[in-house]
Amino acid sequence: MLDQARVMRALENVYDPELHQSIVALNMVRNVAIEPSGRVALDIALTVEGCPLHQKITDDVNHVLRQDPEVTDVAVNLSVMNEQERKKAFQKAFESAQQNRAPGATSAKPNVTPPSTSSNTRQAPVIGPLPGQGPAEGMMSDANKTVVIGIASGKGGVGKSTITANLAVALSQLGARVGIIDMDIYGFSQGRMFGAKDKARVNEQEKIIPWQVHGVYLVSMGMFVEEGQAIVWRGPMLGKMMQQFFTDVAWPELDYLLIDLPPGTGDVALDIAQKVRKAKLVLVTTPQEVATYVAHRAGDVAKRAHQEIIGVIENMSYVLCPHGERMNIFGSGGGKALADLFHVPLLGQIPLESTVREGGDEGEPVVVSDPASLSSQVFLDIATRIKQQIEEEAAG
Repeated sequence: MLDQARVMRALENVYDPELHQSIVALNMVRNVAIEPSGRVALDIALTVEGCPLHQKITDDVNHVLRQDPEVTDVAVNLSVMNEQERKKAFQKAFESAQQNRAPGATSAKPNVTPPSTSSNTRQAPVIGPLPGQGPAEGMMSDANKTVVIGIASGKGGVGKSTITANLAVALSQLGARVGIIDMDIYGFSQGRMFGAKDKARVNEQEKIIPWQVHGVYLVSMGMFVEEGQAIVWRGPMLGKMMQQFFTDVAWPELDYLLIDLPPGTGDVALDIAQKVRKAKLVLVTTPQEVATYVAHRAGDVAKRAHQEIIGVIENMSYVLCPHGERMNIFGSGGGKALADLFHVPLLGQIPLESTVREGGDEGEPVVVSDPASLSSQVFLDIATRIKQQIEEEAAG
């Protein structure tokens, strides 16, 4: 006999394409009604409004239910989870992803592959607003006054996280209220750079309370996992985490929100381009040609998404010798060439000083640990230029 339990067992074979968990386990299935004729009607609560993969979920539900000979028709109504439901679904997916990637663990996902309903089911990423995407909320909204700046690089190892930390503190020292989202999920390091180690806490509204260190508000994966623990997620989970950091954190009213982006042009860069359309971008490179060449790709993604690149920062530019000469260990001219390519200013050239590295290792960015250093002065100059540029743009 066709009943609700039988329907739910069948639906356990339908998986959210982003969270990779059963829609039953994620509590996405609601209000199952079975008519005497064999028609099954149900609600599916999506984790986010305007989910671009809603059609795949609908098709997969139809596929598994219609395999039952007693099912004559299927009607799927789509709704959206509330904030509390979405938190629980995200947490369940996070815990399951970590468990399934532990040594010796195997995924419990059955070997079910519903057939594609069209030849273009798997499409290339869309640059720009997603079809059917709902209006952005909070700091993600174009109307919000917080200036969102992504700190991006084409490759790792160019000092992007160090620049994010010091630039944030420098802006704070200039009187701005500043936050950081550490979106380098696989290589999170902002907690160490700020000396922040406490685990995540929530307020009465169940919003995550950001760390507050050196005048900067900060959220990072370091709040949720041990520093040496690997994050083993597929791309779509990164987008979910980004949205969580924007919407489920008890941010104060910020003037600037800096996003420490992972290197390259992958999922996070695309999510920022799609969902935080007002985000501006600063490109970080080192002087040598190979770093500049790769950084150009990150800038190209921003241009295709109609994001504003506000400037280039050249890190590890030179070593200042005792007699005042500059030694260009990694070559010269890369930052200027990249800035000219995108017709934006070279915001500054940060020298190679051991105090910068020491400050990051000790949890005190160099603008705090050694404010008289040449690097600290360059960071303050860059922050001043960015602040003036943003203010002039706002004034029209």
